[in-house]
Amino acid sequence: MEVYILIISFFFVALVYSSVGFGGGSSYLALMAQPFFGLLPETIRPTALLCNIIVVTGGTIIYYREGKISLKEIWPFLIASVPMAFVGGYWKLKDDTFFVLLGFTLLLASVFLWLKPKAEAEGNLKSISGPMLLGGGIGFLSGLVSIGGGIFLAPVLHLLNWFEAKRIAALASVFILVNSIGGLIGQFAAGLQNFKWEFILPLLVAVLIGGQIGSRLSAKKFNTIYIRRITALLILVAALNILKDHL
Repeated sequence: MEVYILIISFFFVALVYSSVGFGGGSSYLALMAQPFFGLLPETIRPTALLCNIIVVTGGTIIYYREGKISLKEIWPFLIASVPMAFVGGYWKLKDDTFFVLLGFTLLLASVFLWLKPKAEAEGNLKSISGPMLLGGGIGFLSGLVSIGGGIFLAPVLHLLNWFEAKRIAALASVFILVNSIGGLIGQFAAGLQNFKWEFILPLLVAVLIGGQIGSRLSAKKFNTIYIRRITALLILVAALNILKDHL
């Protein structure tokens, strides 16, 4: 019964998140970390990253075909984030430490999701150092808790008026993809235990289907602010529940 609940939940999470350019890592983590499921970090971390990869790959391809991805624009954000995501993924945390860090990360994510993006604008980030520091910091946190990082990167770029909304969504998709791969490689390098394909595969199928539907519907079909804020409230409740059991 627990697996069926996760499969259905992951499908809808992937559908909603992919429609606004994210992978859904925060919600996958929030779901799997609930005490009801009794899952360990060794299972939770790689599952969330694999689901992220499946969902944002489709979105990245769509954005690339639309001409919204420019390597010249995005490489400063990625050059530091990928190795730092690897380091974070390689770093082994005690179970309670992981859940406490995850709980506070989800609290922060709920705040970032609640923020309303500014109107579209041309970019203000002219230097390389700013994007590198921002990407590296988010990349390290992404690797530690197995979140793609787009949920933090996109709101910051909106607040800084970095570029139009569609380009920020495209960058977020690429950012989530490469960080998830980097974090996952780090976890494999550190030696994964309790990695159960029989548990993970049905979830991957669910997010593949949900992600493909969401990517094609795109944010045009939904009120993005309502989606973000409903999701923010759900993640907030999940984070408080996680912290209640591990603090």
